[in-house]
Amino acid sequence: MFKPMRAQLGLGMAALGRPGYVTLDHARDLGGEYDPSAMESHAHEVLDAAYESGIRYVDAARSYGKAEDFVASWLKARKIEPGEITIASKWGYTYTAGWSTSAAQHEVKDHSRSTFERQLAESTERLGEYLSLYQIHSVTGDGKTLDDAPLIDAIAEMKESGIGAGLTVSGAGQYIAIRKSLDCYRDGVRVFDSVQATWNLFERAAGSALSDAHAVGMQVVVKEVLANGRLTHANQSADELFAPRLLRLREIAQSRGTTIETLAFAGALSRPWADVVLSGAATVGHIESTLGAVNFDFDDELEDRVRACSVASTEYWRARSSFGWN
Repeated sequence: MFKPMRAQLGLGMAALGRPGYVTLDHARDLGGEYDPSAMESHAHEVLDAAYESGIRYVDAARSYGKAEDFVASWLKARKIEPGEITIASKWGYTYTAGWSTSAAQHEVKDHSRSTFERQLAESTERLGEYLSLYQIHSVTGDGKTLDDAPLIDAIAEMKESGIGAGLTVSGAGQYIAIRKSLDCYRDGVRVFDSVQATWNLFERAAGSALSDAHAVGMQVVVKEVLANGRLTHANQSADELFAPRLLRLREIAQSRGTTIETLAFAGALSRPWADVVLSGAATVGHIESTLGAVNFDFDDELEDRVRACSVASTEYWRARSSFGWN
């Protein structure tokens, strides 16, 4: 049975399961090694580093190329028991890039019941009893996914097998989708056990809704803490939306003797409603960098200073939609 876990770092597999992704410098992180066996070995190295550091939450998806396969082979190779780790995955997008970094279309979204049933079977074939949580991938505030009664019925039926039900949200209306999920019940029981949303120092709009979800007992998972690499010390982008804020964050980080990455993760970890904060690490070095935020004191004075660097949600997601695959 799925049980929410508190205050931990997790590892997201989006940058490790396929050769193309929208994270800044993703190609460099993979070192140009796109052969599936090489990527599997690389993914295992990062998973090893995460596990050895104490991370016990791994998040994959059907659309992350071979991410589920890589996780499954790692679990088998390391002889990790199901009770030792939480493996979450997602359904709703189908990977279509054919292992290319330059595909015209990398994934196709479909939240139909038939896709849920097909992809649940695919995920359970790969992950078996390790699959703890299965999430709808990227529900939007203006979407109709949560109004699809037969789909919600099927998700509720899945829970009877012991797999937890969750959703991830995206877009400027994240808060709408989150609050809508709070009202999804079957037989007097809330359908969704977990919600995963984007929250970072640029995009904070979902915070209040995530607090509400946490208050009723849903697990809250935070994703895209580094804004797909835009919230990093190495980012020298001249983007007119992010550049001036990035400069200010760099100054704040330096005044505290740290990096933008540490500020970003410490900020997410300091949210009282956050249960799991995902690292999108693509290298072992990223894991090591993330760990520096665990004991960093993100105090009220720092919160006031970095809050001024946030952007309007609509502007953030407009920029997010233009991030290129690499």
